[in-house]
Amino acid sequence: MKSKRKFIRNIILILAIIYVIFTLIKQQQTLNQYAKNSEDLTNQIEEQQNYKEELAKKQADINSEEYIEETAREKLDMYLPNEKVYIDTGM
Repeated sequence: MKSKRKFIRNIILILAIIYVIFTLIKQQQTLNQYAKNSEDLTNQIEEQQNYKEELAKKQADINSEEYIEETAREKLDMYLPNEKVYIDTGM
């Protein structure tokens, strides 16, 4: 009788240990995935902050007189009064 109880107790103990090991492995895999996701999101945040800074610089440049003048020259073919424009037709 005692050996049968001892045998059953040992099997239950082995099953419990296997369950604990399996659970720990699964939890570690989940933690690794969370760490990877966190790193990816951190990189995305940094990229978006850089993009935001670029847009802020561009917004500041848009309001400058130089940018307005450059845009008028390039896109609208407008020039300042008394300014001579030379066009190269040799090409």
